Amino acid sequence: MFYHKLSEDAELRPLEARQSPELFALIDDNRLHLRQWLPWVDLTRTVDDSRAFIELTLRQFAQSNGFHAGIWYQDELAGVIGHHRIDISNGATVLGYWLGERFQGKGLMTLAVQAFVRHAFEDVKLNRFEIRCAVGNDRSRAIPERLGFKPEGVLRDAEWLYDHFVDHVVYGQLAREYLR
Repeated sequence: MFYHKLSEDAELRPLEARQSPELFALIDDNRLHLRQWLPWVDLTRTVDDSRAFIELTLRQFAQSNGFHAGIWYQDELAGVIGHHRIDISNGATVLGYWLGERFQGKGLMTLAVQAFVRHAFEDVKLNRFEIRCAVGNDRSRAIPERLGFKPEGVLRDAEWLYDHFVDHVVYGQLAREYLR
């Protein structure tokens, strides 16, 4: 599995079923914050829902279709980052991520995305790395922009968020553009 030290205070670690209560507590404490941009928050109602998500990510890893990791800050779960999927035949992946509100502004997600990009291009030898962000989610959009991703277009009404659609900006980076 994937372990990676991000900084003196932060690291990526695989999610494990035993961490379901901690993951659920982080989501539950950040419902209003996360709900602004993530469509699954209302579907996460119990620790068992968080456990089911973790088990799904472990199956995804076993099937060589990507992986998810917890972002840990000072030994506390701060958020999650992971592949929506890996398309081996086309050498491409799509990434998703989120942080608890009080963990924002520390550079954690930029470091985590950078680690996933490095792994995808250097270790897995993928050709394309994609991140999609809601048009109005400026904090999320700043991450691929900071890391040199190129905006490739806008998908109109790409995602249903509870009572409305949001457009997504598609950011891409190719292996030949990747700066080590």
